Amino acid sequence: MIVFYQSQQPRATPESSAMTDSPPDRLSTNPNSPYHDADLLARGIGIRFKGVEKTNVEEYCVSEGWIRVAAGTAKDRFGNPLTIKLNGPVEPYFQDKKEG
Repeated sequence: MIVFYQSQQPRATPESSAMTDSPPDRLSTNPNSPYHDADLLARGIGIRFKGVEKTNVEEYCVSEGWIRVAAGTAKDRFGNPLTIKLNGPVEPYFQDKKEG
């Protein structure tokens, strides 16, 4: 008999990070990704990469220090944009900062 065990480590989910004022460690605009969170994307997330504002980021990871950006208008065979992974310091922030 074969028994499969699931890991008991709690995984950081987009729902758990939605309640804080800091963006999640990793986020993707692709709806098929496990790191996609439509509510956070609707709130508006800006990305500063190497001190420069980027508007074409498909996915980012702060802890690993990379972003994925679209490579022009090229598409793969499934119609998804081809992406390039760039390494460097990533600073995500919410664009709808509450002023008060």
